[in-house]
Amino acid sequence: MIRLQTVSPLEPKPKSMGRRLPPWMKKTLPRGNENFLTQKLLEDLKLETVCDNAKCPNRSDCYSRRTATFMILGNVCTRPCGFCSVPKGQPVHVEEDEPARVAEAAERLGLRHVVITSVTRDDLPDGGSGHFARCIQAVRERTGAVVEVLTPDFQGNLDQLETVLAAKPEVFNHNMETVPRLYRKVRGRLAKYENSLAVLEACKRKHPTITSKTGLMLGLGETLDELMEVFSDLRRIGCDTLTLGQYLAPTLKHIPVERYVPPQEFDAIAVHARNLGFPTVVAGPFVRSSYHADEMVTV
Repeated sequence: MIRLQTVSPLEPKPKSMGRRLPPWMKKTLPRGNENFLTQKLLEDLKLETVCDNAKCPNRSDCYSRRTATFMILGNVCTRPCGFCSVPKGQPVHVEEDEPARVAEAAERLGLRHVVITSVTRDDLPDGGSGHFARCIQAVRERTGAVVEVLTPDFQGNLDQLETVLAAKPEVFNHNMETVPRLYRKVRGRLAKYENSLAVLEACKRKHPTITSKTGLMLGLGETLDELMEVFSDLRRIGCDTLTLGQYLAPTLKHIPVERYVPPQEFDAIAVHARNLGFPTVVAGPFVRSSYHADEMVTV
C-alpha cells in the first residue's frame, strides 16, 4: 500500500511530539469584541455549538465573524467515537423550543447560511430527524437563510433521513470521517461505512437538487490508496462537495494523531480528488466541514 507522505527524518514524529504542533498548525487569535458578543448571545439563548463541544480550533475565528454551527438535541451523544470530545452517555430530553431559539440566534447574528448539526441520538425513535426538520423550517421562516444540515447516519434508516430531506435543506452533509479500515477504531462499533455511504447516496438519488457534502479527517494512519477508494465511492454516488482536514486529538484520552499532514500534501490530495470529478474540494490543515461553509457551495 502507498502510505501518505512519510514524516521526514528531520521532523520529530508525532508520538514523540506529544501535544506539540508543527508551525503550520498554529493560529493567531482574532481581535475585537465580536467573539465575546457571539458567545454571550449563544449563552443567553441556551444554545449548544459544535464549536465549543468539539473544541474546534476555528471557534474564535468563527465567533469573531458572528457565526457558529448550532448543535441541537443536547450535548450528550449516544456514540462513543474515539475522535470526538462531545460527552457520551445518557442524553438529555429534547427541548421543544430549541428550533425557535436556533432561528432567533440565526436572525440576530444576521446569518445568510445556517449550519445545524447534532449529537447522535440512537435513543430516540426517529433518531432526532423530526427535530432536525423543525429546526430547518423555523430558521427558514424567520430568516430566509440557506440551511445546511450535518446529520448522523440514522443507523442507515432512510425513512428517518427522508424526514430531514423533506424539509428541503439546501445542503445535506454527513461526514464519512475516515477510511473503512479505521472505522471501528475511530467511530466505534455502531458506525458502519456502508451506512454513511448509503445516506449520502439516498440524498442524491431522491433529492438531486440538494447539494450533498461530506468530510474526512487526515492524520489517523490512512493511506493514499485508501483515500482514493473512498473518493471513488463518493463520486460513484454523486457526492458534490468534499472537505479534508487535519485530525486533532481533543485530549490525551482520545485517539492520538498519527502524523500532521503538511499543507502541500493536502493540496496534492485535493488535486487527486478533483481529477475524479468532485465539483468542490476544500482541503487544508484547518479545514472543517462547517468552517466557511457559506463559501463552499453556491445554491
